[in-house]
Amino acid sequence: MNASTGQKRAKKSNKRVYQSSTRQRHADQTRSAIATAARRLLTKSGYAGMTMSAVALAAGVAVPTVYAVFGSKKGIVAELLDQARFGQDYQALVRQAMLVSDPAERLSFAASIARQVYESEIPVQSLLRGAGMLAPELASVENEREGERYEIQGHLIDHLLQANLLQAGLDRRSACDILWALTSRDLYRMLVQERGWDADKYERWLKQILHNALVNS
Repeated sequence: MNASTGQKRAKKSNKRVYQSSTRQRHADQTRSAIATAARRLLTKSGYAGMTMSAVALAAGVAVPTVYAVFGSKKGIVAELLDQARFGQDYQALVRQAMLVSDPAERLSFAASIARQVYESEIPVQSLLRGAGMLAPELASVENEREGERYEIQGHLIDHLLQANLLQAGLDRRSACDILWALTSRDLYRMLVQERGWDADKYERWLKQILHNALVNS
Protein backbone atom coordinates (compact mmCIF):
# COMPACT_ATOMS: atom_id res chain seq x y z
CA MET A 1 0.00 0.00 0.00
CA ASN A 2 1.50 3.34 -1.04
CA ALA A 3 1.35 6.57 0.96
CA SER A 4 -1.40 8.02 -1.20
CA THR A 5 -3.68 5.01 -0.61
CA GLY A 6 -3.02 5.15 3.14
CA GLN A 7 -3.88 8.83 3.27
CA LYS A 8 -7.15 8.23 1.41
CA ARG A 9 -8.14 5.47 3.81
CA ALA A 10 -7.28 7.64 6.79
CA LYS A 11 -9.44 10.45 5.41
CA LYS A 12 -12.35 8.07 4.88
CA SER A 13 -11.97 6.74 8.40
CA ASN A 14 -11.87 10.25 9.87
CA LYS A 15 -14.91 11.17 7.81
CA ARG A 16 -16.86 8.18 9.14
CA VAL A 17 -15.94 9.10 12.73
CA TYR A 18 -16.99 12.70 12.12
CA GLN A 19 -20.27 11.66 10.54
CA SER A 20 -20.99 9.23 13.36
CA SER A 21 -20.25 11.93 15.94
CA THR A 22 -22.47 14.40 14.11
CA ARG A 23 -25.34 11.91 13.93
CA GLN A 24 -25.04 11.14 17.62
CA ARG A 25 -25.00 14.83 18.52
CA HIS A 26 -28.08 15.41 16.38
CA ALA A 27 -29.83 12.41 17.98
CA ASP A 28 -29.02 13.71 21.48
CA GLN A 29 -30.34 17.16 20.59
CA THR A 30 -33.54 15.66 19.20
CA ARG A 31 -34.03 13.53 22.30
CA SER A 32 -33.49 16.55 24.56
CA ALA A 33 -35.88 18.72 22.53
CA ILE A 34 -38.62 16.11 22.74
CA ALA A 35 -38.19 15.62 26.49
CA THR A 36 -38.21 19.38 27.09
CA ALA A 37 -41.38 19.79 25.03
CA ALA A 38 -43.03 16.90 26.88
CA ARG A 39 -42.30 18.43 30.27
CA ARG A 40 -43.77 21.76 29.18
CA LEU A 41 -46.90 20.00 27.97
CA LEU A 42 -47.22 18.08 31.25
CA THR A 43 -47.12 21.34 33.16
CA LYS A 44 -49.52 23.13 30.83
CA SER A 45 -51.95 20.44 29.65
CA GLY A 46 -51.58 17.53 32.05
CA TYR A 47 -50.72 13.93 31.30
CA ALA A 48 -53.76 13.48 29.07
CA GLY A 49 -52.71 16.48 26.99
CA MET A 50 -49.20 15.13 26.53
CA THR A 51 -50.12 13.17 23.43
CA MET A 52 -47.43 11.96 21.07
CA SER A 53 -48.69 14.30 18.35
CA ALA A 54 -48.73 17.27 20.75
CA VAL A 55 -45.19 16.48 21.86
CA ALA A 56 -44.03 16.22 18.26
CA LEU A 57 -45.60 19.57 17.38
CA ALA A 58 -44.11 21.28 20.44
CA ALA A 59 -40.67 19.81 19.75
CA GLY A 60 -40.77 20.64 16.04
CA VAL A 61 -40.31 17.07 14.88
CA ALA A 62 -42.44 14.48 13.10
CA VAL A 63 -44.67 12.16 15.11
CA PRO A 64 -42.79 9.05 13.87
CA THR A 65 -39.61 10.61 15.25
CA VAL A 66 -41.11 10.77 18.73
CA TYR A 67 -42.11 7.11 18.49
CA ALA A 68 -38.69 6.17 17.14
CA VAL A 69 -36.89 7.86 20.04
CA PHE A 70 -39.18 6.95 22.96
CA GLY A 71 -41.63 4.33 21.74
CA SER A 72 -44.56 5.53 23.84
CA LYS A 73 -45.73 8.04 26.44
CA LYS A 74 -44.34 5.68 29.07
CA GLY A 75 -40.95 5.97 27.42
CA ILE A 76 -41.12 9.76 27.63
CA VAL A 77 -42.08 9.60 31.30
CA ALA A 78 -39.15 7.28 31.98
CA GLU A 79 -36.84 9.77 30.27
CA LEU A 80 -38.11 12.68 32.38
CA LEU A 81 -37.56 10.69 35.56
CA ASP A 82 -34.11 9.53 34.45
CA GLN A 83 -33.07 13.08 33.66
CA ALA A 84 -34.05 14.15 37.17
CA ARG A 85 -32.44 11.20 38.91
CA PHE A 86 -29.23 10.67 37.03
CA GLY A 87 -27.88 14.18 36.62
CA GLN A 88 -24.45 15.60 37.40
CA ASP A 89 -24.61 15.03 41.17
CA TYR A 90 -25.52 11.39 40.66
CA GLN A 91 -22.72 10.94 38.12
CA ALA A 92 -20.24 12.54 40.52
CA LEU A 93 -21.21 10.10 43.29
CA VAL A 94 -20.84 7.13 40.97
CA ARG A 95 -17.39 8.31 39.89
CA GLN A 96 -16.35 8.68 43.53
CA ALA A 97 -17.62 5.20 44.34
CA MET A 98 -15.71 3.67 41.43
CA LEU A 99 -12.47 5.16 42.77
CA VAL A 100 -12.88 3.34 46.09
CA SER A 101 -11.18 -0.07 46.22
CA ASP A 102 -12.50 -1.24 49.60
CA PRO A 103 -15.82 -3.05 48.94
CA ALA A 104 -17.21 -2.22 52.40
CA GLU A 105 -16.46 1.47 51.91
CA ARG A 106 -17.93 1.40 48.41
CA LEU A 107 -21.13 -0.07 49.86
CA SER A 108 -21.65 3.13 51.86
CA PHE A 109 -22.07 5.00 48.59
CA ALA A 110 -25.30 3.06 48.04
CA ALA A 111 -26.84 5.16 50.81
CA SER A 112 -25.57 8.43 49.33
CA ILE A 113 -26.78 7.46 45.87
CA ALA A 114 -30.21 6.41 47.15
CA ARG A 115 -30.61 9.76 48.87
CA GLN A 116 -29.48 11.65 45.77
CA VAL A 117 -31.85 9.79 43.45
CA TYR A 118 -34.91 10.06 45.67
CA GLU A 119 -34.37 13.73 46.48
CA SER A 120 -33.85 14.60 42.83
CA GLU A 121 -36.91 12.80 41.52
CA ILE A 122 -39.42 14.49 43.85
CA PRO A 123 -40.20 17.49 41.59
CA VAL A 124 -40.85 15.29 38.55
CA GLN A 125 -42.83 12.73 40.56
CA SER A 126 -45.00 15.55 41.91
CA LEU A 127 -45.41 16.99 38.41
CA LEU A 128 -46.53 13.65 37.01
CA ARG A 129 -49.10 13.12 39.75
CA GLY A 130 -50.28 16.71 39.52
CA ALA A 131 -50.55 16.37 35.76
CA GLY A 132 -52.92 13.44 36.15
CA MET A 133 -50.73 10.41 35.56
CA LEU A 134 -52.39 7.47 37.27
CA ALA A 135 -50.49 5.61 39.98
CA PRO A 136 -50.63 2.24 38.12
CA GLU A 137 -49.09 3.86 35.02
CA LEU A 138 -46.32 5.43 37.06
CA ALA A 139 -45.77 2.13 38.87
CA SER A 140 -45.33 0.40 35.52
CA VAL A 141 -42.51 2.80 34.66
CA GLU A 142 -40.92 2.35 38.08
CA ASN A 143 -41.05 -1.46 37.96
CA GLU A 144 -38.71 -1.49 34.98
CA ARG A 145 -36.21 0.75 36.73
CA GLU A 146 -36.41 -1.32 39.92
CA GLY A 147 -35.32 -4.40 38.03
CA GLU A 148 -32.36 -2.49 36.64
CA ARG A 149 -31.48 -1.18 40.12
CA TYR A 150 -31.49 -4.71 41.53
CA GLU A 151 -29.15 -5.94 38.81
CA ILE A 152 -26.71 -3.03 39.16
CA GLN A 153 -26.57 -3.36 42.95
CA GLY A 154 -25.62 -7.00 42.52
CA HIS A 155 -22.14 -5.84 41.55
CA LEU A 156 -21.67 -4.37 45.05
CA ILE A 157 -22.54 -7.73 46.57
CA ASP A 158 -20.14 -9.47 44.19
CA HIS A 159 -17.31 -7.23 45.39
CA LEU A 160 -18.09 -8.13 49.00
CA LEU A 161 -18.14 -11.82 48.10
CA GLN A 162 -14.84 -11.65 46.25
CA ALA A 163 -13.21 -9.94 49.23
CA ASN A 164 -14.75 -12.43 51.70
CA LEU A 165 -16.49 -9.54 53.44
CA LEU A 166 -20.10 -10.64 53.07
CA GLN A 167 -21.95 -11.28 56.32
CA ALA A 168 -21.62 -14.92 57.40
CA GLY A 169 -24.61 -17.05 56.46
CA LEU A 170 -25.77 -14.79 53.61
CA ASP A 171 -25.94 -16.12 50.09
CA ARG A 172 -25.69 -13.79 47.11
CA ARG A 173 -29.41 -13.64 46.38
CA SER A 174 -30.36 -12.89 49.98
CA ALA A 175 -27.71 -10.18 50.16
CA CYS A 176 -28.97 -8.61 46.93
CA ASP A 177 -32.53 -8.70 48.28
CA ILE A 178 -31.48 -6.95 51.49
CA LEU A 179 -29.51 -4.24 49.70
CA TRP A 180 -32.36 -3.63 47.25
CA ALA A 181 -34.97 -3.44 50.03
CA LEU A 182 -33.00 -1.17 52.35
CA THR A 183 -32.22 1.31 49.55
CA SER A 184 -35.82 1.32 48.33
CA ARG A 185 -37.88 4.37 47.51
CA ASP A 186 -40.54 3.22 49.98
CA LEU A 187 -38.13 3.29 52.91
CA TYR A 188 -36.96 6.79 51.95
CA ARG A 189 -40.57 7.93 51.64
CA MET A 190 -41.59 6.50 55.01
CA LEU A 191 -38.66 7.90 56.97
CA VAL A 192 -38.00 11.23 55.24
CA GLN A 193 -41.30 12.27 53.75
CA GLU A 194 -43.73 10.74 56.23
CA ARG A 195 -41.79 10.60 59.50
CA GLY A 196 -39.88 13.82 58.90
CA TRP A 197 -36.31 12.59 59.08
CA ASP A 198 -33.89 15.02 57.50
CA ALA A 199 -31.94 13.62 54.59
CA ASP A 200 -28.61 13.67 56.43
CA LYS A 201 -30.04 11.54 59.23
CA TYR A 202 -31.50 9.10 56.70
CA GLU A 203 -28.18 8.78 54.86
CA ARG A 204 -26.16 8.25 58.06
CA TRP A 205 -28.61 5.64 59.32
CA LEU A 206 -28.72 3.81 55.99
CA LYS A 207 -24.94 3.61 55.76
CA GLN A 208 -24.79 2.04 59.21
CA ILE A 209 -27.67 -0.37 58.66
CA LEU A 210 -26.23 -1.54 55.33
CA HIS A 211 -22.88 -2.22 56.96
CA ASN A 212 -24.46 -4.08 59.88
CA ALA A 213 -26.67 -6.17 57.61
CA LEU A 214 -24.21 -7.06 54.88
CA VAL A 215 -20.58 -6.70 55.99
CA ASN A 216 -18.79 -9.35 57.99
CA SER A 217 -16.98 -7.15 60.50
